[in-house]
Amino acid sequence: MSSTRAAVASAAVGLVLVAAAIAVPRWTDEDVRVHWPPLHADWDPRFGLLTLPAIAIGLGLWVALPRLAATSSWRALLAYAFAGTWLWTMALAMTEGTDGLARVFERPGEYVYDAQRVDSIGTMLRTFIDHIPMDSPDHWHTHVAGHPPGALLFFVLLDRLGISDPFWIGVVVVTIGSTAVVAVLLTLKTLGSARLARQAMPWIVLAPTAVWMGVDGDALFTAVAAWGLALLAIAAVHRRPGAAVAAGLLLGACVYLSYGLVLLGILAVAILVVGRTWRPLPWALVGAVVVAAAFTAAGFEWWRAYPVLHDRYYAGIASERPYAYWVWADVAAWTFTIGLVVWAAFPRAIRAFKQGDVMARLAGAALLTILVATLSGMSKAEVERIWLPFTIWVVALPSLLPERWHRPALLSQVVLALCVQQLVLTRW
Repeated sequence: MSSTRAAVASAAVGLVLVAAAIAVPRWTDEDVRVHWPPLHADWDPRFGLLTLPAIAIGLGLWVALPRLAATSSWRALLAYAFAGTWLWTMALAMTEGTDGLARVFERPGEYVYDAQRVDSIGTMLRTFIDHIPMDSPDHWHTHVAGHPPGALLFFVLLDRLGISDPFWIGVVVVTIGSTAVVAVLLTLKTLGSARLARQAMPWIVLAPTAVWMGVDGDALFTAVAAWGLALLAIAAVHRRPGAAVAAGLLLGACVYLSYGLVLLGILAVAILVVGRTWRPLPWALVGAVVVAAAFTAAGFEWWRAYPVLHDRYYAGIASERPYAYWVWADVAAWTFTIGLVVWAAFPRAIRAFKQGDVMARLAGAALLTILVATLSGMSKAEVERIWLPFTIWVVALPSLLPERWHRPALLSQVVLALCVQQLVLTRW
């Protein structure tokens, strides 16, 4: 099969999967417990004056980023990547005005509500597990109950710093989340080459993930995870124990931000395999153990909390979301965050993986992580945001496609992000 036919066939598989995920609940009249399956969203087409700046910014970045990626100095490239990601994410969110950022953080089920109820951080950590069950007195709300206390702790610290307005909390989350692209580019340069990172930059910046990066704490998790993996890559290539310890601290922190981020171990192993060394591993484990010891000493025991969370998860809406549907529909929902052009790139990525391409190998590890996550049954719906820390390692794969495809394929990512933002009202 020619490369063109393989790409078209692969994209068609993604399209059929999405179509099936939309159609099956309607054909079977089965309630899969989201409003517009497979997305956790409502069908709500809208177009206002603030859509125009988003279109202009998206098109401007589409024109400028490939040239900037090819011609800028390395430091300027990283600055453009961060600025472009921040601008694109903000432009999409602001199509609904300040409410586009603030709406999620205003909800009682979000972190901010519970963060403002915390009087003592020490007491919060010691009694955290007691408040996970739905029937416990003064129980945590949805997001706090569903995560270790590291996530809540971040928003408590913002509150202590006086950042309590939902809009400005959103700006902080977008700003931190936008640094993730810099970490990914540094990783690609460290393990591969500057050329590889330059090639990837426009695709990561303009990925449809931007729709979700601005409206949830998972953007924060994505940045912490990406920087942890970047430091691990630096430790592997340059043999810096300090970088390995720092990587362990950040990756250890990830496990206390989200239970599912324990799967980052797959990507961490991939980085060491690509870097052809296990030397950083003991030092990274030291950093991770320090984080675990600190939380445990403060009164939160991760291994005791997870079974309680599992029970809370299945005591709620998760028990009503059919596994037989979501085990594959999760991938359809995820497709909205990566675009069909990433599906089109999978055949090329397989070939590049076999040839030792760094980007393809890291993407392969991320895809394995996603497979494990969907099979686990702990990610039934809402993966548009939950899988962001893994997805960011996949979205640059279209750069492996023939160069003549790059401009229209990159434009399709901009169009997809705008369509999702304007046609459905995401719940995050």
